[in-house]
Amino acid sequence: MDHTEYIKTELGYWLVSANKDGINSIQFSKALPEPPQNPNSITTLAIAQLSAYFQKTHSSFDLPLNLSPYSQFYRDTWEMVAAIPYGKLCSYSEIAIRMNNPKAVRAVGMANGKNPFPLIIPCHRVIGKDKSLTGYAYGLELKKWLLEHEGAIAKTPTLF
Repeated sequence: MDHTEYIKTELGYWLVSANKDGINSIQFSKALPEPPQNPNSITTLAIAQLSAYFQKTHSSFDLPLNLSPYSQFYRDTWEMVAAIPYGKLCSYSEIAIRMNNPKAVRAVGMANGKNPFPLIIPCHRVIGKDKSLTGYAYGLELKKWLLEHEGAIAKTPTLF
């Protein structure tokens, strides 16, 4: 049985889904999530850590993740992504090199794009080799906001 709980942020909602063993996924939605909240101890811990992250009082996560459905390559890629420090950036090609597989840049991008644990495994910190903000499942606007929130990139002034 899946348990769900969500947190509302200034950009939308982050929905945590978990079973008794760990988190199955984290999803972002601009609209109020459909499933009624049905928390368990894991979702409650995740929401507490996410809340602290958005309040800038917490910069890392310590949560159980259900990784068993995923290939070893995905797990290895996500382990590298999870090691990117708060407020720092890393390119897809740098990750492939760290994995001793420099030709796997596209595969790293594919694994990063299928990350079911955004924020926990900070795929938003992965950028293009040319330092461009490329690809994010929930859009580049959210990726940019998260990187500004962490201080990885300078906030862009707005006219309004």
